[in-house]
Amino acid sequence: MFKKLYLVVAVLIIASMALSACQQAATPAPQEPAAPKIKVCQVTDTGGIDDKSFNATAWKGVEDAMKELGAEGKYLESQQQTDYEKNINAFIEDGCNLIVTVGFLLGDATAAAAKANPDQKFAIVDFAYDPEIPNVLGLVFATDQAAFLAGYAAAGATKTGKVGTFGGIQIPPVTVFMDGFALGVKYYNEKHGTNVQVLGWDEVAQTGLFTGNFESTDDGRQLGQTLMDEGADIIMPVAGPVGLGTAAAVQERGNAWIIGVDTDWTVSASQFTDVIFTSVLKKMDKAVFAASKAVVDGTFKGGLYVGTLENDGVGIPEFLPGRISDDLKAELEQVKADIIAGKVKTTP
Repeated sequence: MFKKLYLVVAVLIIASMALSACQQAATPAPQEPAAPKIKVCQVTDTGGIDDKSFNATAWKGVEDAMKELGAEGKYLESQQQTDYEKNINAFIEDGCNLIVTVGFLLGDATAAAAKANPDQKFAIVDFAYDPEIPNVLGLVFATDQAAFLAGYAAAGATKTGKVGTFGGIQIPPVTVFMDGFALGVKYYNEKHGTNVQVLGWDEVAQTGLFTGNFESTDDGRQLGQTLMDEGADIIMPVAGPVGLGTAAAVQERGNAWIIGVDTDWTVSASQFTDVIFTSVLKKMDKAVFAASKAVVDGTFKGGLYVGTLENDGVGIPEFLPGRISDDLKAELEQVKADIIAGKVKTTP
């Protein structure tokens, strides 16, 4: 009797232990998510994070670092220039490994913060310090080279013999586009004996049209209409979101083209694809990603990165059908090769 009872109890105990083991195996203990390798923090200029231009392109570099490097990404938008210092200091207090400031106008605030916090790593888009600051990597771009190609192509495609450009604020990262564009038109004229005019910018006198801001699409619309009234049938606005107003004006009126800047507008502003002639690409995403990777790898150092046609830091995308002839495409390939070889000057 006792032996049978003992046997039954033993079987029940064994069954209970087996069931418990199965239950434990079926529900493993939750694991803590892996900590981010670095924290990359972006301070925007006043155009905002979704400006479809330089702030958005730089942020794509942070997003790529999040996907490919396991970084944590954060941003603060500057509503006005007085926000620059406040936003930078907020990220210093937040323990960001790399602070990316976007735009020439953040140059002074970034320098002040970097000198006051020598152990904090910074990267700044569109600013080169002389002398260099050891903990700041300047990310600058030879956009004159890419804009030269766009100007050359525009001169070869215009039907009116007039093309136009204007800027947001007259600062070097803006006028460098306009210089390259005007010189590209001039080079086409020299090669072909034509007289295509550039409205809105004189690269010699360094005078031209500017809205005075990077935000007002109404200003972009107005200047676009003005340039079209003067006969321009291809227009390159260098003004961030302001240029979207120009694109809308071109789309409404027709018989004209728009040239995007910073990013490929057939992607970032695809609603205007039917009037986009080309875009002058300033590949800030690649530069920001490279700076982030250097922090992860432990190789980050201050200095200067320069994006060029040769290192694919700037460029123009493939032309969509109907924009330019095959002969002009072939000419552009040769012009690009000559720029890389130093045979063609793209700055005044």
